[in-house]
Amino acid sequence: MEDRFNITYITIDGYVEMHRYRYLYFVIMFTAYILIICSNSTIVCLIVIHKNLHEPMYIFIAALLMNSVLYSTNIYPKLLIDILSEKQITTYPLCLFQSFVYYCLAGSEFLLLTAMSYDRYASICKPLQYPTIMRKTTVNVFLLLAWLVPACELSVSVSVYAVIKLCSFSLKGIFCNNSIYSLQCGRSVAVTVYGVFMLVSIVLLPLLFILFTYTRILLISYRSCKTVRNKAAQTCLPHLLVLINFSCFVTYVVVVRLESDFPKTVRLVMALQMITYHPLFNPVIYGLKMKEISKHLKKLLFQVKSH
Repeated sequence: MEDRFNITYITIDGYVEMHRYRYLYFVIMFTAYILIICSNSTIVCLIVIHKNLHEPMYIFIAALLMNSVLYSTNIYPKLLIDILSEKQITTYPLCLFQSFVYYCLAGSEFLLLTAMSYDRYASICKPLQYPTIMRKTTVNVFLLLAWLVPACELSVSVSVYAVIKLCSFSLKGIFCNNSIYSLQCGRSVAVTVYGVFMLVSIVLLPLLFILFTYTRILLISYRSCKTVRNKAAQTCLPHLLVLINFSCFVTYVVVVRLESDFPKTVRLVMALQMITYHPLFNPVIYGLKMKEISKHLKKLLFQVKSH
């Protein structure tokens, strides 16, 4: 639908029993958002404050947790407004922008996990060369690439989608992600091929590299002494848990794009899990499983209790 200023409005049609449970939805989502911001920011602050955490592994963890904060901030404010509104609508340009940020951060998360796997590989498999390999410049380059590569690749697709004609104005979701593609009249072969290219370059190739590095770590740890095995288990297990968790959600996103006939309730439940469970999972795993972070976190909690 077009108004007199030629702005295309999209109806967000992914909510179930919206009017009946509006305030309950708002309280749950607002609480989740505050928890995400506080939990992720706390660990990031600990890493910034304590000099013994100024190592590549912890810098990558801080970047990953900042990603979670940005990811949630891209979704939650609009979501909370929609929950309290009589009509859930957005403009097509804003929807495209939200989708762009969503996929940029998802892509950068995979690339950050790839950088973390390489860091662990260098630390465990090449300990003597580690200080030379993972210099400050190398870490900065990895961080820059993790955010720039997805943004550059997605800029191309967003510029194409911005001029594609729409035949539907009802979004099957509660925020703009891959559901935006169902609004388009048709899909060109070139756009589909480019989408596959992005999936391969940002998801599949990094995933294969991660599997390769952790396989090498596993083999070398198995042949080494108990100290090396313990180090590998303590530092690699949290990363693997985060990777498995994130990969499950990415698989769901891909399946939904290929198969658009999921019931509304299933879509709502999965969408809520994606925006609450995953951003909360990362700080919990790193806060509990990473020994140095856990130690500083316990000190902080003890100080809070004592006051």
